[in-house]
Amino acid sequence: MGTATAGRTSKAIAWHNWAGTVTATPARVVTPASVGELQEAVRRAAEDGLKVKAVGTGHSFTAAAATDGVLVRPQALAGIREIDRAAGTVTVAAGTVLKDLNLALAREGLSLTNMGDIMEQTVSGATSTGTHGTGRDSASIAAQIRGLELVTADGRLLTCSEKENPDVFAAARIGIGALGIVTAISFAVEPVFFLTAREEPMGFDRVTAEFEQHFAENEHFEFYWFPHTGNCNTKRNNRSQGPAAPPGAVSAWVEDELLSNGVFQAVNSLGRAVPATIPSIARIASRALSARTYTDIPYKVFTSPRRVRFVEMEYALPRERVVEALRELKSMVDRSSLRISFPVEVRTAPADDIALSTASGRETAYIAVHMYKGTPYQAYFTAAERIFTAHGGRPHWGKVHTRDADYLAGVYPRFAEFTAVRDRLDPDRLFGNDYLRRVLGE
Repeated sequence: MGTATAGRTSKAIAWHNWAGTVTATPARVVTPASVGELQEAVRRAAEDGLKVKAVGTGHSFTAAAATDGVLVRPQALAGIREIDRAAGTVTVAAGTVLKDLNLALAREGLSLTNMGDIMEQTVSGATSTGTHGTGRDSASIAAQIRGLELVTADGRLLTCSEKENPDVFAAARIGIGALGIVTAISFAVEPVFFLTAREEPMGFDRVTAEFEQHFAENEHFEFYWFPHTGNCNTKRNNRSQGPAAPPGAVSAWVEDELLSNGVFQAVNSLGRAVPATIPSIARIASRALSARTYTDIPYKVFTSPRRVRFVEMEYALPRERVVEALRELKSMVDRSSLRISFPVEVRTAPADDIALSTASGRETAYIAVHMYKGTPYQAYFTAAERIFTAHGGRPHWGKVHTRDADYLAGVYPRFAEFTAVRDRLDPDRLFGNDYLRRVLGE
């Protein structure tokens, strides 16, 4: 990534994202050691006629952070700034990695209420693209934001919350990097608690028939369907009194290696080399699952390591449409010559009030489709996207999709509200790039 150091500017070699789907060659890389240095870098870029983009750990599959201008690495802007126990908030610098935040909060006896299943992203990258987990009552990471700071196109530092610059706050919690560069975020937190997870294999027909029941009965419900089979794995996470009772060694190996990492990597490599083996592998893998129950603090239940590289598309649908869409997806795969080695993931979120949240204004369920890195994914994703868009789907901002501003304006009632804030904060599109031009328009 070049030799940028804190507070220094350097020439850069090509940057690429985690999945290897996006490459960019910025004119220079800046790693600011302070907010003041970041403000100066933004002003200088504007003077030089260069675009500016901040990039976290590159876990987005889209080109949201790509630029041929100035690439800002916020990693030196990291750590907890303040814990306000009375207000129930923690303020962290934007380059803080979620894993580090979770560990630090746990040491303080605190936790986020909900989170996604990967914690390698920076807090600003995760929230800016709408990263989420699954929840009946608790929403995305961005929905847990109580305030944020961002450097705007004129180099000012803008603070926003429900009371201060509320119009910016309504947009900037999920800003896709279009409104400025986030420097700090205040999250709502609560005293750390225990979750009991119950994982259980279940047939596709049963889990889809009972989906609303499982959703209603559990704080956090999700399931995975294994293409080429009628098999699913369900996961229910609910609060409990504890004490911690983590998974045993054997079940941890099944989850972490067979389904997520080492063995899964080997299986996918075989499937990529010999696609005809994939249906048989899927049947064996899905039958290897057995029910298990374990209890731990939230981040140890919600998150898991992901070492196998993949490409992902995810769409948010009205919750009442998700079962129909999933059945259509299964029917499409069954009829096709596609060979899909990754499970399909289904999660939920309550409606929220963020302008470009995938759950903005509606009860939501998500369907995520994945393909192993290096495997042709376009045919599968195109067919899946056709199904999802027919149900009014909203694509995840950080995952593969082909939608443009015309489509997105039709599925986001507050789309014009967001673009109006953008026009005011960044009229010259200092923070623009090709991806934002496509999804937000000129």
